[in-house]
Amino acid sequence: MKIAIDAMGGDYAPGDIVRGAVIGAREYHVGIILVGPGDRIQPELAKYDTSGLDIEIVHTDEYLVEGEQPAYALRTKRNASIALATRQVKEGKAQAVIGVGPTGGVVAAALTHLGTVEGISRPVVGGAFLGFAPKTIAMDLGGNVDCRPDQLLDFAVVGTVYARKMFDIANPSVALLNVGVEEGKGNEQAKAAYQLLKQSGLNFIGNIEGIDVPSGKANVIICDGFVGNVMAKFSEGLGRTICKWLEDQLKAKLPENEIKDMVNRLFMLTSPSDVSGGGPIFAVNGVVFKAHGRSRYPEVARTVGAAKWAVEADIVGALKAELARARGKLRVSNP
Repeated sequence: MKIAIDAMGGDYAPGDIVRGAVIGAREYHVGIILVGPGDRIQPELAKYDTSGLDIEIVHTDEYLVEGEQPAYALRTKRNASIALATRQVKEGKAQAVIGVGPTGGVVAAALTHLGTVEGISRPVVGGAFLGFAPKTIAMDLGGNVDCRPDQLLDFAVVGTVYARKMFDIANPSVALLNVGVEEGKGNEQAKAAYQLLKQSGLNFIGNIEGIDVPSGKANVIICDGFVGNVMAKFSEGLGRTICKWLEDQLKAKLPENEIKDMVNRLFMLTSPSDVSGGGPIFAVNGVVFKAHGRSRYPEVARTVGAAKWAVEADIVGALKAELARARGKLRVSNP
């Protein structure tokens, strides 16, 4: 297996990207294609022992920078590193691609060169976001801020497949994030989505409120990306604030090493994205992973492992089969 990586994405490129790629190649036994300016990647690669590893560089002088409008930038920079890395998958030279740069650029490159799974109009950004609910994922977490009800159904199908594969749950529970638990609550989008989910054949358990999220009441939480992104970032920010407060409160009461251990564990429970590195862009017709822009080399290495898992689990094939089943159920319910 080979995994293509945009070596110029993220806050710590190319140094931490290259280092993480070397560690990932050795630990997970995969080949790596590093895409970006060879004269910047090669000196970083030379710092490490790469004997026995399958690592190659695909050179390009072009790459995206923070603040660029992704779609426009990719039109003017046709050989931008994220675009060229994604094309490695399209051309069969790699089985997965990892981008650490702007989410919009990773999604735009995936749409341009791989497209979406048939029947789904948009890629989905989602996954686990709260360690207190380790078997709960949310769809969408920021990729789609405006959604139709049928797209929320697509997110539910995607989430069901991912939860089944990731958590080994035969029939993951699905819930719609809303302002109340009763049927008929929420805006018009939520009301319409509720009816579609009810008829989908998925294990839909109805609405849940924000207060239910940390308890793990549902395996898959459905919302548009505007709500999902606010929820995830609020959770992360609250976790950081509590960690700092706890550290200050315990300074004179516990040994420093015990405080550090406690705060680190709490941080992992409230900010898993910082710890794990990255997750997949779902519903793309290929395996595409987006790592956190602040990822350092350990997170990059772990994302290599996660991408390998997604290829071996055939996430894309499973999604296609589940989508066909859900669409079939809806046709039967609405002849």
